[in-house]
Amino acid sequence: MSTAALQPVQPDHEDVVAADAALSRVKAYLNSHPEGTEAVRVRVEESDDELLLPRAAVELFAQILAYMAAGHGVSVVPADAELTTQQAADLLNVSRPYLIGLLEADEIEYRKVGKHRRIKAASLIEYMRNDDQRRRQAADELSALTQEMGMA
Repeated sequence: MSTAALQPVQPDHEDVVAADAALSRVKAYLNSHPEGTEAVRVRVEESDDELLLPRAAVELFAQILAYMAAGHGVSVVPADAELTTQQAADLLNVSRPYLIGLLEADEIEYRKVGKHRRIKAASLIEYMRNDDQRRRQAADELSALTQEMGMA
């Protein structure tokens, strides 16, 4: 996978405003048409052209718009993509040596290609989800402890 595919699209102010407006409309559509496997028809305003999109793609598009509306950069990485250690470290926003420590501690699944390590994007995403869950749990425990001690 090329490094360019991992470069996030950084929204400017106009992009943030447009993404926010589009997000409202996309969410309204998805909410008014309960989940299903049906395709979604999208009409292009300047013409009579229609696109037929998989619902899953529209739901993913809504997530992308939400990040852009919040001013965050977005990149799309196929779940079966294999990343180099540097690409994975960049996505985690950690150093490459720290990532290698995670790999060697079996925190993230990887394979070796010769002397090089390759990490599946799906494995990296799973690690990120688990790490987020551990962080939330730790914060909840800390909050409960603070309340018990009457410090809240």
